[in-house]
Amino acid sequence: MSVAGVIVDDQDRALSIKRRDNGHWEPPGGILEREDSIPEALQREVLEETGFKIALPAMLTGIYKNMKGLIVSMVFRCEAADGTPTTGDETRALRWATREEVIKLADEAYAIRVLDALDAVSPPAIRAHDGVKLV
Repeated sequence: MSVAGVIVDDQDRALSIKRRDNGHWEPPGGILEREDSIPEALQREVLEETGFKIALPAMLTGIYKNMKGLIVSMVFRCEAADGTPTTGDETRALRWATREEVIKLADEAYAIRVLDALDAVSPPAIRAHDGVKLV
């Protein structure tokens, strides 16, 4: 299981990261460790990959299943509470992106997560993908 946080600024842009391992643009996040609560994992992963501490609680905006990798990811709309944008071991670049930019930058399976977070509808979206495309 993994978590991802979509930090949204006051101009309705989402913070995306360019991953070092594959060069893809995605929302920051990662796998839950055994001892983590979901909020703790979300806060840790977003901080490690962006330099921002997020305010909790964050709003769940979607649940996504990778049908090939058999990984379920929970995505949350977040607000930055403190910090400075920072790259690190896992992050090559950071970018505040509009809806249109997210669609151009990210694979469909990751762009939809950001778009769902920007829309923040209730109940949260529940989707499946093959690692790249929605199925």
